[in-house]
Amino acid sequence: MNNDFAPLFARLQRSAFRQRFHLGAKERQYCLDKGPDTLDRHAADFIAKRLAAAYPTNDGKQTPMRGHPVFIAQHATATCCRGCLAKWHGIPPGVALSEAEQARIVSVIHCWLVQEMNGPSR
Repeated sequence: MNNDFAPLFARLQRSAFRQRFHLGAKERQYCLDKGPDTLDRHAADFIAKRLAAAYPTNDGKQTPMRGHPVFIAQHATATCCRGCLAKWHGIPPGVALSEAEQARIVSVIHCWLVQEMNGPSR
């Protein structure tokens, strides 16, 4: 794990809601089939289109809880909406995400996916 994210992941582990998110067999296979570069591109695209605006459309409901490994990772890492970004990541609402903030969010998601893929199947 990226040591910069260790405090964040420690806090997330104390959240009963965040702990319940894990990749299933189908999502794990998708990760294996697509590879990390493709998943990072998907994450970057989702963040840019669904989260980066100062006031995203349907904020709080724009990230499904299932259907793609990145969506699951977003909920597990509290990168699913602007409210969670404010609470967990200290990124204020009402301001568009910078490129650096978007890249950091993708890195957090990537780190979580790597942990899940290297952990036990559930």
